[in-house]
Amino acid sequence: MLTRYIDVALEHSQYEWLEESQEFYGEIPELPGVWATGSTMDECRIELREVLEEWLAMGLSMNHHIPVLSGVDVNVETVQ
Repeated sequence: MLTRYIDVALEHSQYEWLEESQEFYGEIPELPGVWATGSTMDECRIELREVLEEWLAMGLSMNHHIPVLSGVDVNVETVQ
C-alpha cells in the first residue's frame, strides 16, 4: 500500500527549471512541504522521492492525516 501511494504521489509531481539558480525544482502540490531541487531532472526526481518517503513516514508515525491521492488511502484508523 505504501509503495502504491508513493507511485501515485509521484504521478502528481510537477517540475520546473529555475533559471536563476540553474536547477530543477519539483513538488507534489497536494502534499505540503514535499519539494526538492537538483542539478538534473533525474537528481530532482530522486530527491523528491526521498523527501516524500520521509514526509510519509513522519506523518504516519505522528498519526497525521495523509491526503488521499487518486483513491489511495494510507491512513490507519484507530479502534477504541
